[in-house]
Amino acid sequence: MEWEVVIGIENHVQLTTESKIFSGSPTRFGAEPNTQASPVDLALPGVLPVMNKQAVDRAIRFGLAVGAKVAPQSIFARKNYFYPDLPKGYQISQFEDPVVQGGQLTFGFEKDGQFVTRTVNLTRAHLEEDAGKSLHEDYHGMSGIDLNRAGTPLLEIVSEPEIRSAAEAVAYCKALHGLVMWLGICDGNMQEGSFRCDINVSVRPKGQKEFGTRCEIKNLNSFRFIEEAVHVEVARQIELIEDGGKVVQATRLYDPDKKVTREMRTKEDAQDYRYFPDPDLPPLTIGADWIERVKASMPELPAVMRARFVEEYKLPEYDSLVLTASKGMATYFEAVVAAAGKENAKAAANWLMGDVSSTLNREGVEITEAPVRPAQLAGMLKRIADGTISNKIAKEVFGAMWEAKSEDPDLVDVIIEQKGLKQISDTGALEAIVNEVIANNEKSVEQYRAGKEAAINALIGQAMKASKGKANPAQLTELLKKKLAS
Repeated sequence: MEWEVVIGIENHVQLTTESKIFSGSPTRFGAEPNTQASPVDLALPGVLPVMNKQAVDRAIRFGLAVGAKVAPQSIFARKNYFYPDLPKGYQISQFEDPVVQGGQLTFGFEKDGQFVTRTVNLTRAHLEEDAGKSLHEDYHGMSGIDLNRAGTPLLEIVSEPEIRSAAEAVAYCKALHGLVMWLGICDGNMQEGSFRCDINVSVRPKGQKEFGTRCEIKNLNSFRFIEEAVHVEVARQIELIEDGGKVVQATRLYDPDKKVTREMRTKEDAQDYRYFPDPDLPPLTIGADWIERVKASMPELPAVMRARFVEEYKLPEYDSLVLTASKGMATYFEAVVAAAGKENAKAAANWLMGDVSSTLNREGVEITEAPVRPAQLAGMLKRIADGTISNKIAKEVFGAMWEAKSEDPDLVDVIIEQKGLKQISDTGALEAIVNEVIANNEKSVEQYRAGKEAAINALIGQAMKASKGKANPAQLTELLKKKLAS
């Protein structure tokens, strides 16, 4: 039987406010346990929550970015459940009337060797408070409760169940991660829990319209774990069904060491939480003037920038999608083009998507931390364009620039001079190399003259080797063909 995977995703995005959503307690990460918890966070008798306007600003900003409806009035509700790190016995969240309703997210990913774009519909995004944290280590066999995180503002973003593979789930989460950082509403630090992913997974026979029974994999904090967890859970569900069993709706955790998901608890439905409007908080009213103020403060959005890159720099859609995946990469690209000229825009895109990105991944640094500054990369592109160095030599130059970690704007020329990497474009020097190669490679010469055009590649390789990679490839090829034709 062929199976179809159905995935819906809930992302908990910690908002970049200085204080908590309903109290003035700070939200800094890493403080000593229970040093950032006020009477409101501790749920002491008689205290009242007060809404944080900055959290609402950030929710509006997200809603505008994804083309959603920002509700003119939304309601806060109490989500009732009992857990040691939830001091009130309920979480203040939103249920029937969320602040952000609908919206879409477009992203790209590899599928069957092709780069494809997908647009996934969003169900909603609602504001809520975070719970505290249970600590189970270094407490002499006991568990401790840290309420520093209790009350931290979250925006929970819920997708429609339209995702159909692990690769698509990862691409969606990466795109959302990039967007919330682009908007400045989240720092995106997954290790600190600023961006957490809950993945709802089910399977159904291909062609069936009804959804299968879903299981939610909680608190995945890396893109690698998302991909692994989906593959593991899909395989588990298919094997269970094919063996005659039934999937039980449950909340599960992913164990990356054992590569398994394990059940935490059977999954609750909405009625189990006994939602009702919070009597301590009035409806959240958002007027048109508030929305306009937020809109005026927003940066250029990725979708707008993608269209501009295609129009202004004549880039393919694929390039523009990759370059706008993060604000840092897009900003770096535009800085390179500003220094190198629009005629080098495609070359800049190629280098950023190629050598620069692979080096960033290998070194584990962000583009904003790259030791090669945009002006320096632009200088290298100019030297490729004017024939001073070849693309092959440029790779060596780029590596040297990275290692130098220098702010010198003329670093490219310094490295080319010091290492003697200047491309040989002198006709006389190239002619001497070509004559020597023709004389020493009679077999390849005969094959080329007999009509086997591919034989010239061996001759070009020998000539490049003789010049230690410094020969101008275009000039060399032209001269070689001329000599062979005579």
